[in-house]
Order: sequence, then C-alpha cells, then structure tokens
Amino acid sequence: MGSQNIICLDVGEKRIGVAVADSAVRIAVPFDTVEVDGNELANLGQIIIDQNAKVVVVGYPRNQSGEPTAQTRYVEDFAKTLRDIAPDIIFQDESLTSVMAEQRLSGYNRPYTKADIDAQAASIILQDYLESHSA
Repeated sequence: MGSQNIICLDVGEKRIGVAVADSAVRIAVPFDTVEVDGNELANLGQIIIDQNAKVVVVGYPRNQSGEPTAQTRYVEDFAKTLRDIAPDIIFQDESLTSVMAEQRLSGYNRPYTKADIDAQAASIILQDYLESHSA
C-alpha cells in the first residue's frame, strides 16, 4: 500500500506520448504512444485502467517567456475531455522536453521515431513531476 501508479501524457495533435511511474520507485519510464485518431480517449482510458493509475500528469506547454500558446489551449481542452476517465489531473510544465527527449534518444545511437520522442518527452515531464513532488 502507499504506492500508486502515475501516468504522464505529452499531448500533441497527432500523437500523445505516455509514460508511467510507480510513486514508490519514483522512476518515470517511457511507456507508449497513442495516435490521435478518434479513439485516443478510449485507448488512454484503457491504459489508465491497466496501469491502475490514480494520477494523470499532463505536460503543460508554454513559450520561452512562460506564456501560454495555442498548444496550451489545445492541451487544456484535451485535459477537460479526460475528466471522465482520469480522477486526478495535474499539469506539469513541459518547456523544452521534446528537445531534451531527442538529445537523450540520439545519445543511445540507435534509430528512433517521432513516437519515441513523444514517449520519452512524457517520461521527462513525469520525472520532473516526481522530483518536484518528492516527500
């Protein structure tokens, strides 16, 4: 008892990167990518159920000045549609995570896809969340 699974979403208009972490272990792991094809809510709902996630962290985009962007509005609207399937939604700042994700993946010296970048970005956002909310 005490530990819970946390899911993080890096929401994009084509794909949603998904990462998971156990709150006891506090290590975020890239998990999957969900295509935005009309079935994304059902697919995310299934992941939330399968992972028994109590908290969903959503990457919150801002521009370099820290102001909201068009993407911020898209993510906020998307998060509203998640309310029915995700009991607890928390926004976590996600500036530059895609850049960091790509740097990390290129360091592995093997091919990677845009989907890999999205899942890796979600894991970076989730790791930031875990570190900023450590007990």
